[in-house]
Amino acid sequence: MEAAASSFRGIERVCPVFVGREDLLALARRREAAALDGRGGLLLIAGEAGIGKSRLMEEVVALGSARRLHADAYADDRETPGMLLLGIAASLAEAGDGPAAERIRGLVLRGDPTMAAPEDPTTRSTRRRLLVAELASTLATVLVLPTILALEDVHWADQLALDVLRRVAAAVRERPSLLVATFRTQDPEVAEEATAWRLELVGHRLAEEVRPVRLDAAGVARMLAAIRGTEASAEEVARLHAVSDGIPLHVEELVAGGSDGAPETVAAAVLSRTRGLSPSSAAVLEAAAVIGREFDTRLLAVVVGDELDRAAREAALDDLAGQHFLVRTAAGSYDFRHALIRDAVYSAVPSARRRILHGRVVDAGAVLSDALLSLHSERAGRAREAYALARRAAERASALSAHREAADLYRRAQRTMPLAVTGRDRAELLRRLGAELAAVDANREAEAEFARAVELYHAAGADREAAAVVPALVAARHLLGADYPARVAAIRSALGWIDGDETAEGVHVRGRLLAAQAAAAMLERRLDDGRRVAEEARGLLTDEADRIGVDATLGSVLVFAGEGEPAWELLRTAAEEGAAHGREEAAGTAYRMLGSSASVLLQYDRGAGWLADGIAYAERIERWNDAHYLTAHLAHVRWATGELAAAAELAGHALADGRGGITTEVTALHVLGYCALSSGDLPRAEEVLLRAEAIGERMQELQRLSPALWGLAETALLSGDHVAAIRYCERGAAESHRVEDSAYVFPFALTGVRAYLAAGDVAGARTWLERVGVLVGRRSIPGTESALQHAAGVLALRERRPGDAKELLQSASAGWDGIGRWWEGTQALLDRAECARRTRSPAEAAALLAEAAARSRGSVLQGRVDELAARLAEGVEPTTLSAREREVAVRIAGGATNREIAAALHIAPKTVSTHVEHILAKLGASRRSEIAAWAAERGA
Repeated sequence: MEAAASSFRGIERVCPVFVGREDLLALARRREAAALDGRGGLLLIAGEAGIGKSRLMEEVVALGSARRLHADAYADDRETPGMLLLGIAASLAEAGDGPAAERIRGLVLRGDPTMAAPEDPTTRSTRRRLLVAELASTLATVLVLPTILALEDVHWADQLALDVLRRVAAAVRERPSLLVATFRTQDPEVAEEATAWRLELVGHRLAEEVRPVRLDAAGVARMLAAIRGTEASAEEVARLHAVSDGIPLHVEELVAGGSDGAPETVAAAVLSRTRGLSPSSAAVLEAAAVIGREFDTRLLAVVVGDELDRAAREAALDDLAGQHFLVRTAAGSYDFRHALIRDAVYSAVPSARRRILHGRVVDAGAVLSDALLSLHSERAGRAREAYALARRAAERASALSAHREAADLYRRAQRTMPLAVTGRDRAELLRRLGAELAAVDANREAEAEFARAVELYHAAGADREAAAVVPALVAARHLLGADYPARVAAIRSALGWIDGDETAEGVHVRGRLLAAQAAAAMLERRLDDGRRVAEEARGLLTDEADRIGVDATLGSVLVFAGEGEPAWELLRTAAEEGAAHGREEAAGTAYRMLGSSASVLLQYDRGAGWLADGIAYAERIERWNDAHYLTAHLAHVRWATGELAAAAELAGHALADGRGGITTEVTALHVLGYCALSSGDLPRAEEVLLRAEAIGERMQELQRLSPALWGLAETALLSGDHVAAIRYCERGAAESHRVEDSAYVFPFALTGVRAYLAAGDVAGARTWLERVGVLVGRRSIPGTESALQHAAGVLALRERRPGDAKELLQSASAGWDGIGRWWEGTQALLDRAECARRTRSPAEAAALLAEAAARSRGSVLQGRVDELAARLAEGVEPTTLSAREREVAVRIAGGATNREIAAALHIAPKTVSTHVEHILAKLGASRRSEIAAWAAERGA
């Protein structure tokens, strides 16, 4: 290949010209100019491996006039919190900003010395949040000076670095600086969290993304001409374009691999080139691949060992740089030109040789983290060292709430655990691993590790420690759909293990087990059991965080039991005191209970405020699962109060952002289903609600299943499938009856009455209302009485009892409006309008219709408004009876039988029967009593 050009880092480029990316380069330069004007930003260059992301970044940075900083991420960095940040610190030091560099290094390696030691998980979470904030603030201060910060391969970055960059991306918009980062897509090895980070930043407009595309044949021809200095034939261009897929790195390696075109992949081309290396160059290249990241000559000397002297090593480095395997940076260190080249070389190193070289990396005493040293130790086959280093690194990662990194490191410790480790220590490692997995919603894996920890503790005779793991085990099983009896059985078994243990530790574990049992009963809406057990747990627990958690459970139990304001005050206080005292986990749980309870129990006005407070708190302490769950419930409040567009938007965000949170998912699906049925998109409503129903069935919890059943019942009713609507209502009532629930059954009262009446079964509607009324009345939850009044009013209207209907419907309407419930409140207006129409009150009916029309605009209820308005325009009573039919109706109202009517009117009894059938058909009635009511309404 011809002589190459150099980048801003002093790295020689294979292709001296930049081909086929002129539009992206122009856009990047515009963003750089905007940054210098004080409107900075984050530019993500994303795409597949080898597409030219790094080259584009270098072109952007090379021509900039601002200060240049640079840092790389490597595939093995993800287990060590802050590795990319340490790279930024090193670049700052090289640029002369020693204080900022040392501040970042100190924070990453030692944490802030002013912070307390992280003894419990809540303190750790607080410490992590403060650490992220301090690191982001330090970087934001650095970026006050015009700077271009180039970050290579951010897809490999650790979670701490990603969290810090998320904040810096927001701050840099008011700085004269530009962040440019490359991100590899379409790679299964890239962590899900990194991809989520990228999508979040782009979706929230905290970053702008550009994506280089593959070169066409003309672009490949330009590259060939630039590399060789001569034009290539059309046949060679076509072949190389086909084999390389237009990926620039592939073009470069295939050209370097030989003009005969034999290699057909990058790896094959790289390995083809290595076969022509001298033994010294091959040895250095193998050592570099094992080191796996940027390295200096001192580390290389140790890893290569006595095989080569200094002169041979330096000659080999020159050779490898000249052949574009390695690149030499301006600072004098070395790295592979591309990660794909390193991967190809590493894969070809014999396994025995790899173990030796990895061992030398460990022995070099290089400034590497415990996590990286544990990786090299494991690959060197030095299990005991790998175990000790991985445990130490995992504990540090856990202290920073770097849960994903900690889980990976605990797994390495698990793989490399020496046989001499005791059963109790093995169990403790699995308990810690389970806790880290649970923190990142890897619930199935967490459940397996907790279960194994319990077994090992038991085998070691550590029953108290085994029992202490059970609350976490039960919580994981709950999220996986384990039913209530199974969860309670596990808790009761654990209580049996510590029966008679009256030590302080034993009493504490018993209290936590009872608290878990109370929470399970509350979730199942077994309120009496929940209350009894929570009060018992409360008497045993002295730790503030545990007490706050029990108070939150007890408060939820009491509000669902209809205990009113004292219950709400207990629940609100638990959330606010937990937040005020830094008990983040307990406060987050309490806010979840407070907000979701208000959402379900018709406390829409203050519930919206509590939910907003809870979301703000959860976001502030970065408990994103809590924030997404509360957002889903805020979406429900918005739907319930008639803000359909806002409800759909919030639920959509919660569903998209609440990855892995099953409770968030099912709640968001409920709301999206309600929004679809409200707008009249009934197929979509059914699809979404059936998904929610399946989750509810799996979880076997009333609060997850019942809302889906009600939505499906309403959807079926609107679709005209009265049989299905009745079936869903009956299922919903049965589920509530099982736990004597009032909170979830009340919407079924009205839906069920309408469904039975639509099917022509007035007696069934009456029986249904009586059954549901018993359940609703059991707890007397404020607002639920409106459902019974509304259903009774609709039934009275059908039974031709206009006076009763009017009174009941007015009361229900006032009740719905008082709590802001839009769906039933609008229907109550329509039912009142129908009642006014039937009682010859056209002005009242028109006024009610106008109000209903204003509320129902854009919803499926608009159709009912239009239908009723048309009927009102036809006259107060469109049903017309003949004179003879009217005479028969009057005599029925007077209590006469068919034979008595026949005698009075001098007609045959059979003729009277025919008239009665015609009257019933015209009135849409099914009984003589309804004919009598109709006649009485009109004074006939």
